[in-house]
Amino acid sequence: MRDVRKWTAQLWQLVQRRREPVVVQTLRSAAAATVAYVIALRLSPEPAPLTAPLTALLVVQVTFYATLTNGIRRVNSVVAGVLVAIAFSLLVGLTWWSLALLIVAALAVGHLVRVDEYVAEVAISAMLVLGVTTVGFTAWARIVETLIGAVVGMACNLLLPPPVWVDEAGQSIEDLARRVRQLMLRMGEEAAGRIPWEQAAERLHEARRLDHDIVRVDAALRQAEDSLRLNPRVREGLLHRVVLRTGLDTLEICTVVLRVLARSFTDLAKARGAEDLFPPRVGAVVEQLLSEIADAIVSFAVLVTTHLSENAESAEARLTAELHTAAGTRDRLAELLQEEVREDWANWQLMGAVLTEVNRIIAELDTEHRTRRLLEELDRVSREQREKLPRMTRLRERLGVQEDLWRNRTGFGERSG
Repeated sequence: MRDVRKWTAQLWQLVQRRREPVVVQTLRSAAAATVAYVIALRLSPEPAPLTAPLTALLVVQVTFYATLTNGIRRVNSVVAGVLVAIAFSLLVGLTWWSLALLIVAALAVGHLVRVDEYVAEVAISAMLVLGVTTVGFTAWARIVETLIGAVVGMACNLLLPPPVWVDEAGQSIEDLARRVRQLMLRMGEEAAGRIPWEQAAERLHEARRLDHDIVRVDAALRQAEDSLRLNPRVREGLLHRVVLRTGLDTLEICTVVLRVLARSFTDLAKARGAEDLFPPRVGAVVEQLLSEIADAIVSFAVLVTTHLSENAESAEARLTAELHTAAGTRDRLAELLQEEVREDWANWQLMGAVLTEVNRIIAELDTEHRTRRLLEELDRVSREQREKLPRMTRLRERLGVQEDLWRNRTGFGERSG
């Protein structure tokens, strides 16, 4: 009884975590492989048609776009491998040297048909088919099983629509912004006092480690972008992708500038030696400015990850107010640094660099700059899509016009997402 309760609790936890990528991938892959095997038992002449569930397992991905593209490439790789095996079986048969030639030819064909990561599958399919005596019979069975697995894998995402991973990508962007904020707050606190250059160098290393966080966020964003492509549940998918991508680009620029700022702090700490990093009144303003910019970075992340227009308006208003306050503090810091340089011009280059770097971050977070960049990116992506798929673009525009007319006549609306 205790074991039953334990398994029930674990199953309930799995259900509660059903939107997590690992859980979704596991359940859909298992379901697709099982269904493909059942169908293949009825249609394939093989007694154990394991190629069908294997194909479904490899084809099914978290997003419909990835499933479609992987399915096409995998079918192409298997068919190409089978054709190579048939050609070799008719000409030379199976020997140690023909096997070597088969692998070379299959890998070359895989690159020619552009199956990307499934190049090795061409050689695997060719070897499996060539190793069986009844080549023609086995080749036909393998093609049938591969098609069954690919069709089941793609149908799995149609019958069980994949989730849209925009929220997860947005959360990763916000987490990155909060890590940047914490680092800026620590740098601001240390700028108001005397710190050894080794401690300033440690902040530089922390800023460099943010690059690893950006890589993880970029992976989450790519998954979100794939989940928006060819997804019938999402409207304005291009807009969502561009907003998140440009937001991450801005945060990446801010982290690069922050790393340069940490380098300036380190060099300044070395130059000033036993003295304070900044004079007391200057250090207090630097701490205040970094704190205000850190809050603005988080507000920017919230803005680019907000879907509803009401929340977006409030987030933009908050960001604008924070940037306005930070700009005033920056101007005050510029005046203090100018006075400081007049009295002691030995480190004027480093102090000027600090002012330049914080000014660059403020400029990157500016809402007008973000709007211009967003429009430019939308125009660029739309232009590339029209150039790559002109017919598809005309069809999409035609369908969009018809859908708008239908909505105007019926009065129905649908919220995207």
